[in-house]
Amino acid sequence: MKQPVLSVITIVYNNVRDIERTMLSVLGQTYPAIEYIVIDGASNDGTLDVVKKYEDRLAKLTSEKDKGIYDAMNKGLAAATGDYVIFMNSGDEFYDDGTVTKVFATAPDADIYYGETEMVNDARESLGQRRHKAPNKFTWRGFKHGMSISHQAIYIKRSLVEPYDPKYQLSADIDWIIKAAKKAKQIVRVDGYVAKYLVGGMSKAKHRQSLQERFDIMKRHYGLIPTLFNHGVIALNLGWYWLLHRRTND
Repeated sequence: MKQPVLSVITIVYNNVRDIERTMLSVLGQTYPAIEYIVIDGASNDGTLDVVKKYEDRLAKLTSEKDKGIYDAMNKGLAAATGDYVIFMNSGDEFYDDGTVTKVFATAPDADIYYGETEMVNDARESLGQRRHKAPNKFTWRGFKHGMSISHQAIYIKRSLVEPYDPKYQLSADIDWIIKAAKKAKQIVRVDGYVAKYLVGGMSKAKHRQSLQERFDIMKRHYGLIPTLFNHGVIALNLGWYWLLHRRTND
């Protein structure tokens, strides 16, 4: 059976510290059918010099100014020709060299594959599993209590995806995944970790705006009253999580 082609898209801007680690994580995969696309936002800190070391192994490299992260990600989507797409942005990594092979060996021809994400800090030390554990089963309603699957851990058939909505600056990935999941007929969970996520980013730096965008997205997909109720559940779960970990750390 012909192996599906995976388009891996990396977005980067002025991140000379982390870009090579991410690129080697992609280029080191044992899975052979990978189309690697790098979209650089006209970096001026040496990032582009690092990327160009591997240019002969890239399907496409673009370096130009953009209107923000989701504009850059839309450029990546427009360039992709693979059967599936995944974003592995600068600082993030596949869990190990056999990750993509493992994902596609789990089940044939799924619309979406997803798995668990390990968080790491700037020193690349493991912070363990995300607070939102990847569910055993996932549908488009699965984000009503929070984003339980990280962007780096979800593989989606390219035929199901739409461009990111430019009106969201920080949380358009939630809207993007929900829209694709609504169209999906077969969604498959992959056992174990499939990605490493570098903690931080714009959504942490602008937390309030991110929360406002998430509320608007959930209201559009799930309705106002259910979203208000679900945010109450989210607040309770967050408080309980904080209490448990405070006791653990005391």
